[in-house]
Amino acid sequence: MNNQDVIIQQPATPSQLVLLFHGVGSTARHLVPLAEALAPHLPEALIVSVQAPDASGPGWQWFSVGGITEANRPARVAAATPGFVDAVNQWQQTCGVSAAQTTLIGFSQGAIMSLESTQIGNPPAARVIALSGRFAQAPRVALASTRVHLIHGDTDAVIPVRLAVEASAQLQALGAQVTLDHFAGLGHGIDARVVDAIVHRLEDALPASGR
Repeated sequence: MNNQDVIIQQPATPSQLVLLFHGVGSTARHLVPLAEALAPHLPEALIVSVQAPDASGPGWQWFSVGGITEANRPARVAAATPGFVDAVNQWQQTCGVSAAQTTLIGFSQGAIMSLESTQIGNPPAARVIALSGRFAQAPRVALASTRVHLIHGDTDAVIPVRLAVEASAQLQALGAQVTLDHFAGLGHGIDARVVDAIVHRLEDALPASGR
């Protein structure tokens, strides 16, 4: 939690927490339009767009992409994960909700971090919605308390859709609760179809168990 986080909706007594995480070189404000579009569907949720901790050009980042490779990405993401989870935990403490009542929505690098949080021993959220994202490395575990929704553009030139397809298959093989939506003609971005898909996935009840 930092003073650059943007609160989009704050009920007096929230029963859910929805946190949004932006991509590299962006800011928390870039996901405010998405959060505002989702707010009417989540009247009882505290909705916050969270800003990454480290500067990156005109914006911020969760981990450095300078010189990044398939070999060194997992270590960078692992190093950033404790701080990411701490940010989630701080907002949970602020509004008095648990992981079972928490949804993470990440775009690009924010999606990478959100997905990685599903691989730790005590995941901080019951639902992760990954937009134009990927796992830093193939998923290793699938917990009954966490549901994963992958949403991707078929023409994404930054993070290819095949990585979402592969992740969906890998998670299914592990026994995870996972869905995959991908859209023709969509690149590395968010359009109305993505918003509709998120709303549809938010209509699913959260897993019954959670921290």
